[in-house]
Order: sequence, then C-alpha cells, then structure tokens
Amino acid sequence: MDRRELAKSIYSTAHLTGTFTLRSGQISHEYFDKYLFEVDSVLLAEIARLMAERIPAGTDVLAGLELGGVPLATALSLHTGIPAAFVRKKAKEYGMCKAVEGGNVASRRVCVVEDMVTTGGAIIDGVWELRALGAAVDSVVCVILRNADAADTLAGHGLTLRPAYTMEEIMEICKNP
Repeated sequence: MDRRELAKSIYSTAHLTGTFTLRSGQISHEYFDKYLFEVDSVLLAEIARLMAERIPAGTDVLAGLELGGVPLATALSLHTGIPAAFVRKKAKEYGMCKAVEGGNVASRRVCVVEDMVTTGGAIIDGVWELRALGAAVDSVVCVILRNADAADTLAGHGLTLRPAYTMEEIMEICKNP
C-alpha cells in the first residue's frame, strides 16, 4: 500500500464527524478514532511499515504511551526488531508500581510512539517518566499530527516530532483522489 492509499484507508476506517472534546479540552468537529485503525491488523501493519521509516537510527527502545501508543509500539517492534516499553499515564499502585513497563530504559536511546498529537501534553508527561528512569529521549513518532503547534511545544522540551501524516495532509489526500 503506498502512502496515499494508506491515508485513504486510515480516513475511511477512523474518520468521524460530530462534536468531540479532545484530551486537550479543545472541541473538534472532525475526529480520528485511532482505536479503529489500531485494531485492524492489516492497517496497523501498514502504519508500522510507514512509521518505521521515521524512527531515528540508533534507537534502542520504542516507548508506546498508554493507551493508543501501545499497539503501535508493539507493531513497530515486530516490524523493526527494536524492543518496546509501555509508559503508563500513572504508575500502578500495586505489584511493581511501575510507570514504565517492559525492558530497561536507563541509559538507552528511546523513541516515543504515539497515535495522535494535538498539544503534546501526554508526550511531555511520558517523557518525564522516561527521563526520570535515565532514558535518553529526543524523538517522537506519531501517526497523525493534529496541530502543528505541538511540534514547537515538543521542541521546547528537546524533542523532535516525526509524524507519518498531518491531519491536513490526510484530509487533502481524501478530498483529491
């Protein structure tokens, strides 16, 4: 599947219209339900293939953010052979009480994996957890960048954002077949 075909598949599978409140509190009338493309094994494999091109050389661990980044990090790990870790929104209050599950991230170069990025707030929270454990984090890959301002916000935290698509790009591709 080429890049345009993949954009069309993501759109036809996950694009919804209505009134939606985003994590950031913003209201949107267009929404991509990422879980709809993340549970489609064929589509997820194609997304992983495209996103793999955006992973920086020398990455030791792919860190998927709870919840949407977890299946993406797993698919990318399967595609690339790079180990995955999973970053919780909040450390468990039982068992090992970890905020980061999976392999060791200390002193390793970690690339954060996310589904949709609007403001970057969830990414910054996850990066703090990773850096507190000694991870070197400077890169983020995502499927769809909803708001370009998020890239500047993340840059202010020493992070380079590498989206597979912007929301505008997917919309343009789907309006002009």
